[in-house]
Amino acid sequence: MHSLPLFHRIAGARVVVVGEGEMAAAKARLVERAGGIPCPETEAHYARLAFVALEDGHAAQTAALRLKRMGLLVNVADRPELCDFTLPSVLDRDPVLVAVSTGGASAGLAKHLRLRLEAILPQSLGALASGLSAARDRIRARYPDGDTRRRAIDAALQEGGRLDPFEPASAEGVDGWLDRTRADDGAQVVDVTLASDDPEDLTIRQARALGRADTVLHDPQVPETILIRARADAARAPLPAETPASGLTVILRRS
Repeated sequence: MHSLPLFHRIAGARVVVVGEGEMAAAKARLVERAGGIPCPETEAHYARLAFVALEDGHAAQTAALRLKRMGLLVNVADRPELCDFTLPSVLDRDPVLVAVSTGGASAGLAKHLRLRLEAILPQSLGALASGLSAARDRIRARYPDGDTRRRAIDAALQEGGRLDPFEPASAEGVDGWLDRTRADDGAQVVDVTLASDDPEDLTIRQARALGRADTVLHDPQVPETILIRARADAARAPLPAETPASGLTVILRRS
């Protein structure tokens, strides 16, 4: 990855915006939309982040270096080489945020990827997220064990599940899911023989299984480019290895 993706909370915090005109105004609007307070460079000692929106390249670089020396993280419009952080194109389904970034390579590409996602992600995503948040205590009470709880949530949110995020009706279904479903504590094993070492050759079913797996057992020669398709917190072990007695295990074998 070229960057570490983070969502930075700025509600009530000052954020420096240097510049004039529409480019600077757009940065100020973005700060305000996230709950921050745009402020001039004279208030930089109160801030942690800064946006520089100046057309003149030398002036932009000088302002960025000045702010960095004060300890601020700086974004410089249209100059990714001067940026400590870049701005993604954001799809907003509050409280769900989907950010698309090219690391400054092409803002236009990021925008059009976001527009494609806008067309397929329902407006009800935000309501579903809020419903799950409100039900957090009930979910913990229903499924006290963390692994069992995660498997139950995975089953509900998967394609065709009771809380399928792509189904608008799911936003109203959290209470019904908690009232009717039971967690499956049994073990499930998905045995995959890879067609190649290219992760693009994974089938949709295989990619989804990797994304949900609790444990990944694999031939030692399976490349990292495929293994990273699994959840970051999934257990990994090279074959031969014992299959766990619970949860979803994906076994990856080379053909």
